[in-house]
Amino acid sequence: MSFSFSDFSSSLEAGGAISPRDVLAIRRAVWPDGVVARAEAETLFELHRRARLTSLEWCDFLIEAITDSVLNATEPKGYVDDETAAWLMGQLDRDGRPIGAVEIELVVKIVEKALNVPASLKAWALTQIERSVLTGEGATRRDGDIRPGIVDDAEVNLLRRLVFAPGGDGALVVSQSEAEMLWRLKDATLGAANAPGWQKLFVQAVGNHLMAYSSYQPLERSEAARLETFMNDRRSDVLGFLSRMRRPDFDGAAKLFAREEEESAAEHEAAVGAAAAVTPSENAWLRFNVARDGRQDEFEEALLRFLEEESGQTLR
Repeated sequence: MSFSFSDFSSSLEAGGAISPRDVLAIRRAVWPDGVVARAEAETLFELHRRARLTSLEWCDFLIEAITDSVLNATEPKGYVDDETAAWLMGQLDRDGRPIGAVEIELVVKIVEKALNVPASLKAWALTQIERSVLTGEGATRRDGDIRPGIVDDAEVNLLRRLVFAPGGDGALVVSQSEAEMLWRLKDATLGAANAPGWQKLFVQAVGNHLMAYSSYQPLERSEAARLETFMNDRRSDVLGFLSRMRRPDFDGAAKLFAREEEESAAEHEAAVGAAAAVTPSENAWLRFNVARDGRQDEFEEALLRFLEEESGQTLR
């Protein structure tokens, strides 16, 4: 980086702010080659930790730059491995202070944009949001106070984006640990002046856990790297291969692919139908959570109605 880190950090230590003009200078220094390297990302984190005052432009830039570094600095792009996830969480937890809104938004953005992330990163972000709701420490928004014991619109938005993010374990399907975290939040905030969308999110997310089907399996990182190398290899005769596909001797293969596609569609439809039923083990999990506190609240009533309407089963 061409700017003087020592001079700039000394200014921040003395109480200086990161202004929009500073952001422009840092952006020019960090992104001349179109890549934010790991060392540059660590420098940006250090600046953020030292700054007492930051502009909106800086917060947006930090999120953009770190997201780019995590997703695009190494091949294959879009994949976050365990080491990178651990590095990121270590940077965010480094000084032991409560995690703020910028840090939460950064991780949510990465999970949303990634092709795949370790389950640990998504779980880390959900834990931060849960802790913020329960204790009022940290921040889940840039403006406004956190009300302990209340799920506000900001938390509903972050939770929805995380649990339904395409990146992570079981893309677009809510895991059991995620459903149980939402249940804990529901129990802890029951009767509070929660956001109107909180009950809807709870019902949809837990219902998704019990009834949703997904056949999506992200490529392993090694396979994704091999595929990306092939697609970036200008020597690969992709066009030649496609032109050969038009020859008559490929007719049999085309018919075979069509037949297999029809069979696959039928299998997919059957799998979706099977997933829509609440299995005995899922029903046991559901009944345990409903009965755990000795009463059936309005959230649980709404969830049971939703499940019965969607599955056609009687669950009470």
